[in-house]
Amino acid sequence: MDATTAKGIIDIHCHTAGIGAGNSGCFISPAMRRSWRYRVFLKAFGVTEQELLEKGDGLVMRRTSESLASSERVTAAVILAMDGAVDDKGELDRAQTEMFIPNEFVAAETAKYPNLLFGASINPLRRDAIERLERAAADGAVLVKWLPSIQQFDPADRGLTPFYLKLKELGLPLLTHTGSEKSFTAARNELADPERLRLPLSLGVNVIAAHAASNGRNHGESNHRRFLRLCGEYANLYADISALTQLNRLTHLQRLLKHPELFGRLLYGTDMPIPKTAAVTPFGFPNRLSPRRMLQISQVANPWDQDVALKEALGVPEQIFFNANSIIRL
Repeated sequence: MDATTAKGIIDIHCHTAGIGAGNSGCFISPAMRRSWRYRVFLKAFGVTEQELLEKGDGLVMRRTSESLASSERVTAAVILAMDGAVDDKGELDRAQTEMFIPNEFVAAETAKYPNLLFGASINPLRRDAIERLERAAADGAVLVKWLPSIQQFDPADRGLTPFYLKLKELGLPLLTHTGSEKSFTAARNELADPERLRLPLSLGVNVIAAHAASNGRNHGESNHRRFLRLCGEYANLYADISALTQLNRLTHLQRLLKHPELFGRLLYGTDMPIPKTAAVTPFGFPNRLSPRRMLQISQVANPWDQDVALKEALGVPEQIFFNANSIIRL
């Protein structure tokens, strides 16, 4: 990574996808392919299934890099791999996995583009999880991404302690989904309860709560409140602000920004390609922005620039756009 990228705005939460084209190793379950989500995501990524079959799954990252290169505000994005569920032997369980994007594929493709960074994903229940973690670090991973409610493991499981200690040793932060998950056809949302992160936090791992636990409830309490309580106990708990401008989370960013004591721990992320869908629009904030301002933002062509402009207009301070640069493993 060059000095310019390291000092610029980095999007720490950007997705990719694949159907297995070009020997990528990716796959999408039949249930997900039948879902409306599949068509929406392909369109948002700016590709067709036929293009992927002809040019390979790497086309998604090429198009992502090209779009990002035209941004005037954001210099780099972390592209997230996606591990699957595992069976009782610690091997990938394809029958229980809706989407799989292997680390090797993401590491190889992001290495082709100076504005893309490698975000690894490792289910800690894999029999070789520690070895995979070491390999990801050697391949340039800047963080590890989890989605416990989809990957079907409990972050509070004390059997994961060796994995957490290795994360800390390698200096890799853990970006883990918190709150309800609605991008897949099924989810065990209790596994994304922020309270289940006490173990890695107590062991000194830098934990980034994706979406700041902005939706859902556990044990009769909002995940947001449970997240705030943990923030008061652990200085190594961070959060990203990805997805917080979606139409189903319209008040969540405003609620989070009422806590200026957390501004040093909030990190910029977009959840791309979601901002390219109808789930995000500047016109969703008539109570916060003037019609003229909403129109101005909607006319910003680049999706990253529009995301930054919208979040700035909604009160996100400059500091938050740059906090990640000292947290992820650059």
